[in-house]
Amino acid sequence: MNLLKLVTVAAVLAAATGSAAAATSAACTNGGFSALGRSGKVKIELSGSQIPATFAVKGRYVEFDVDSATLAVRNYVLTGAANALDITGGVRTPVFASKVPDLRGTPLTGKLELELKDGGLVLRRKGGAVDMKIQAKDCAQGGIFQMEAERDDDKPTLFTHTLATNTQNSNITPFYFDNRNFRNREGDVLPFGDAFMTVTARVNFGNDFSGRFVGRDSPQLATRRSEATCNNTIVNRNGLPVSVKHCGGVSRWDVQSGGRMGMVLGEDAVEVAPSASECDADCQARNQVNGKAVVLGFPFPVAPADRLQPRAP
Repeated sequence: MNLLKLVTVAAVLAAATGSAAAATSAACTNGGFSALGRSGKVKIELSGSQIPATFAVKGRYVEFDVDSATLAVRNYVLTGAANALDITGGVRTPVFASKVPDLRGTPLTGKLELELKDGGLVLRRKGGAVDMKIQAKDCAQGGIFQMEAERDDDKPTLFTHTLATNTQNSNITPFYFDNRNFRNREGDVLPFGDAFMTVTARVNFGNDFSGRFVGRDSPQLATRRSEATCNNTIVNRNGLPVSVKHCGGVSRWDVQSGGRMGMVLGEDAVEVAPSASECDADCQARNQVNGKAVVLGFPFPVAPADRLQPRAP
């Protein structure tokens, strides 16, 4: 297994989302994380006795919890802190209940590497057969999170993403939807700098509270599982039915060894841009959009017919 390098978070997350503007400086104003009693500029290794079973990562714009034995992420929240590029409407907004890798019963037992730098965070820990890494950026929007898995046996790792549920205000509960703005332009050819991009269907997630809150799962060397029990009929631009086998609150991905699952929030989630180049080790920023993409946006509120159902498989 090749050893993954700890590279700067901003560069890798740009590659993850296919956009160098994924987390602009304005979206990250005064951002920065604290974790395990550390903040500021830190690069350390912690042994097992120094690592609690679960620990919190807290930033100005983003908060989440981490399970140390798997690096599963739980309770991913946008805080709603004031920012010119805020997408929450100034309200604390739960996004994901969990992002869980299936490590097949093999816990992570090695030292935990923690790096805090330039408003970003890198966490990495190894087990007997797997190497897990999280990279995050404390920003109001952009490509600000990714999780990677690399296995000794080179087999894929199942990642299960479960959207949050807000029991106090259902309008803030996020849901996956088939983006009508993309569906109605499917097949159109749009400019992308000096080249052109063909519009394809797009699944995003949003909520009923903020007309700016939108996101998407961003895969690299990963394939989403088609969910037979979440078979949705979506009408295309020609009035014909199309089957979309995607649940409304859960997505499951088979991620190749060395691949990753990222998350994109805000404008980058609704632009027509090429996917990130395939890369299974030492991935660098090589897919830079730099404002070249056409932004199609999304309808708000989302029509009931475009909301994917049921919520779980």
